[in-house]
Amino acid sequence: MMKQLQYLVAAGAISLALTAGPLAAGEKNTFTMQLSAGAKTCLKNATATVSIRPSAAVDVMSIDVDGLPVNTNFNVFVIQVPKSPFGVAWYQGDLVTDKNGHAHQEFIGRFNIETFSTAQGPAPAPIVFDGPFPDAAFNPVFNPIQMYHLGVWFDSPTDAQNATCPATVTPFGGNHQAGIQVFNTANFPDDHGPLKDTAVTTK
Repeated sequence: MMKQLQYLVAAGAISLALTAGPLAAGEKNTFTMQLSAGAKTCLKNATATVSIRPSAAVDVMSIDVDGLPVNTNFNVFVIQVPKSPFGVAWYQGDLVTDKNGHAHQEFIGRFNIETFSTAQGPAPAPIVFDGPFPDAAFNPVFNPIQMYHLGVWFDSPTDAQNATCPATVTPFGGNHQAGIQVFNTANFPDDHGPLKDTAVTTK
């Protein structure tokens, strides 16, 4: 009996080690996002699940959210670190909830270990939007920065306030006047966001 128990424990440990390892090339990467600190009291039942299907040409990222305000727009960003000050970020797209507070959206791009931003030299940038977070006229210079985290923001501080959330204005929207962050991937380390676990398929 003791030998059988030792065998089962050993087998379970091997199985756990195998499932906890890096994903194989082409394997789907599925994970959850957590509520941000500012949204925990006003959206305590909200959830978000992400699934990334890698391929040689593009990756397809699906996001499903529930428990959010109905018929409301939210913005999805790929970010360097999950919480403030966020580092480098880019606007990936939108989520729009239905009458039940659910939203599903697919995004096509690169969401794997090779996801990065770089600026090899300064260049003039168009100034389109003014306000609390005006456009910069030139970009800073930086070497490649790997970006493995995700964040979801209210598109409007008014929508956030209507949901009894803080009405803080942030730049994470198309006109740089968005609401607070709702979800992030702070359930992963700052230097190992979940996109890093999406393996690159053969090109």
